Amino acid sequence: MPWRWVPRAEHRNLPMDALGSMRIDKWLWAARFFKTRALAVEHIDKGRVLLNGQAVKPAHYVRAGDCICVRGPVTRTVFVRGLSQQRGPAPIAQQLYEETAESVEMREKLREQLQFAADPAHSLGQGRPTKRDRRELNRAWDQRWSASIDD
Repeated sequence: MPWRWVPRAEHRNLPMDALGSMRIDKWLWAARFFKTRALAVEHIDKGRVLLNGQAVKPAHYVRAGDCICVRGPVTRTVFVRGLSQQRGPAPIAQQLYEETAESVEMREKLREQLQFAADPAHSLGQGRPTKRDRRELNRAWDQRWSASIDD
């Protein structure tokens, strides 16, 4: 597709394939991998996002068919299916990429492990007292014996 200048306001109205390519940080934001573009830029700068197996800068362009690997608590590997200049609702954002079967399987395994793992709060033997515990402590404190009190 030959390059043509399009005013900024018209970018939002173009079909996904008419754009051709866009910045990877903007695509990650539009596809809802990150809540803000600043978070996407931070992860890209730290090397947690790979494009076709290589670390890239936030301004690198992504095209349909590229493979993006996003590392975090779970590594997600996706293929870019479409481009969008706008951040839309989640069902539309999911149409922008196709996740690999291995990535989906790893996410399911991690979810299962976390589901059956013990809650970290249960391992704490003692923590902040509850309201009931504080009331019991106050009652015990008020009823304590002291040698200095004259009867």
